[in-house]
Amino acid sequence: MARPEQVLLLEPQHELKFRGPFSDVVTTNLKLSNPTDRNVCFKVKTTAPRRYCVRPNSGIIDAGTSIHVSVMLQPFDYDPNEKSKHKFMVQSVIAPPDMTDMEGVWKEAKPDELMDSKLRCVFDMPVENEKTHDTESNKMMSSSLLKSDSSTLPPKSMSSTLDDGEVKKIMEECKRLQMEAQRLREENKQIREDDGLRMRKSNVMSSQHTSMGMKKDEGLSARTMALVVLFFVVGVIVGKLVL
Repeated sequence: MARPEQVLLLEPQHELKFRGPFSDVVTTNLKLSNPTDRNVCFKVKTTAPRRYCVRPNSGIIDAGTSIHVSVMLQPFDYDPNEKSKHKFMVQSVIAPPDMTDMEGVWKEAKPDELMDSKLRCVFDMPVENEKTHDTESNKMMSSSLLKSDSSTLPPKSMSSTLDDGEVKKIMEECKRLQMEAQRLREENKQIREDDGLRMRKSNVMSSQHTSMGMKKDEGLSARTMALVVLFFVVGVIVGKLVL
């Protein structure tokens, strides 16, 4: 006996696409809509339950509403030569008006009351050159935009894009800085002249002290010699008197 047509609307309808790299969890969304005037129970099943985490994987969709199901692919070593054989199935059944136990509904549902839709899994691994190509494209676009912007500017300097008030402030600041630099140069010159004068005075005083010291030393030497001679003469006289 043929099963009834699925009452739920699926987005996407036929395949779940997962875009790599697959070194981390990759999530894709599945939207389930209930366009009927009755509540619908649903379940999401897969042929590879260890490879996927589905939240929520079952529940009730109220009449005229929709839900989003997150399908999370666990990390794995991607082989581009390996074709994906994973599939998902969305199973549904009309909820009875007096439903109290959803698990009981699935157990009591007859085969001709069950509806299902199948989706296949597609792994999309981006090519390494795509990132480089996108980066170069962005650079070329930025360069072209800069060129187009510069071509639209007048041949005058960029300061023409400033208003008169800003230009005036800049000119006044430049003038102030020039005056400050001139003042500093003059102060530096005066300091150098003062240092030279102090150096010359210091050299003169040093030479004076040196000459005075030399004269003093000469005077002391002469006095010492005179005393030695005097003591010698006195010694000679005393010696003669004793003899």
